[in-house]
Amino acid sequence: MALTPTQMNDLLDEHFGFEARDDIDGVLSTLTLDVEHDVVGWPTGVAHGRDGARAFYETLFADLSEGSVETVHRLYGDDFVVDESLWRGRAPGRPFGLDGRNRPLEFRLLHVIQFADGAIGRENVWIDLAAVINQLPQD
Repeated sequence: MALTPTQMNDLLDEHFGFEARDDIDGVLSTLTLDVEHDVVGWPTGVAHGRDGARAFYETLFADLSEGSVETVHRLYGDDFVVDESLWRGRAPGRPFGLDGRNRPLEFRLLHVIQFADGAIGRENVWIDLAAVINQLPQD
């Protein structure tokens, strides 16, 4: 049974809320067991299953902090949503291979999310890396 747009919103807001709290187990609970987790350009490529996604989130939460996600726009289909968001926070680690030096950071994200069995079955994420590079110059 397909989720309604309200149910999709609730699940994504829960997912982003867990991310904002660096709660890896919470984030993983919003994913199907066999999730396909694809952050475009991520060095290790597409991750499969919750354990594969866990490795990404462990790195992400070490590299970025105090993050919040503001939804700009969402488009809905029968079993998917396209979410345009703005991430704001700090970069204490080495996000995307860049020395963050705990500087403030803000960048756009585009998520293409497919749902299965009431959870996120596929998460495809596109990051505005040009904005990240511009805000974290590597003197």
